[in-house]
Amino acid sequence: MVRIGPNAVLPAIRESIVLRTADGLRLVGELALPEDRAPIATVLMLHPLPTHGGSMDSHVLRKAAARLPALAGLAVLRFNTRGTGDSEGSFGSAEAERHDVAAALDFARSRALPEVWLAGWSFGTDLAVRYGLDPLVRGLVLIAPPMRWSTQDHLARWAPSGKPVTALVPEHDDFLRPDGVRERCAVLPGARVVALPGAKHLLVGYADEVLDELVAAILPGFTPPLPREWPLSATDR
Repeated sequence: MVRIGPNAVLPAIRESIVLRTADGLRLVGELALPEDRAPIATVLMLHPLPTHGGSMDSHVLRKAAARLPALAGLAVLRFNTRGTGDSEGSFGSAEAERHDVAAALDFARSRALPEVWLAGWSFGTDLAVRYGLDPLVRGLVLIAPPMRWSTQDHLARWAPSGKPVTALVPEHDDFLRPDGVRERCAVLPGARVVALPGAKHLLVGYADEVLDELVAAILPGFTPPLPREWPLSATDR
């Protein structure tokens, strides 16, 4: 057994995918599935702000795709929104991206992916809150939500659905800290706000804790932490 390092890529079936939006754009992404079993659930991940370097390869999303199929039996679907990486189009200030989220949900539906959860990080949380209230979606995980392009009114629309909402909030976040997120989430009586002690918005050094809490939100029977070691066959590149 070896420690799972920051660049470890554990076994999974990985497929490069293309999403087609209703307004005619081609978006690139990846679907990672467990190698030895059917997925228990699916996490559709939405990345941080692309105008500030966010993409499907931002470290928390990359590590989720690298680890969670093997460690938790989850399918991980991630993609670049318009104007990010090799995806077509240009940044839409959280408006045109409604088509991107819809295209990803359509893809998940077409593949019959099970128990789809939305997990956004930073800008991705705004997209998840605004455009993720779809019958396919089981629940919502908001990672370091700044609530720059989403409001309490957007959050309040989730309340009648009864879908679980969990916010993972860095103690020293640059935008909204745990108390601020609790205040914003007051419109969702069942929302859980989990503080990440010591963490800042970029979550450098805190990916393990984020993935632990992400899986705990999606799989009710799971007790953190995820395994921190893996057989020597794991790649680390």
